Amino acid sequence: MRQYDDPVEVRRGEAEDPEQFLWRGRLWKVRVVVAHWVEAGPWRQPAAAGDAGGALTADPVAARELWRVEAGRGIASGVRVVDGAEPPGHGVFDLSFDRAVGRWQLVGCRD
Repeated sequence: MRQYDDPVEVRRGEAEDPEQFLWRGRLWKVRVVVAHWVEAGPWRQPAAAGDAGGALTADPVAARELWRVEAGRGIASGVRVVDGAEPPGHGVFDLSFDRAVGRWQLVGCRD
């Protein structure tokens, strides 16, 4: 999977999962949500002056949500699908939503 750090615009569906996203000027429609998980922020806050270890935290605001989705641009004009083969313009993408800043990013792609 290729790694990216590209900003994307995401439209969520009724279930709050990504439904469509705009990446590098192209609209992608989500066909299937393959996986959804949350990565927590730092587990330890920096130690205060005189504090030996720092406090354990699990701040949900610092969490980052990730979705692995299968998405496609649809069938282009003149493209013929043979034996159920997938038309060009599809792939598996990892989208992340950083709750702390309210920003979506594409972090990985396999096409």
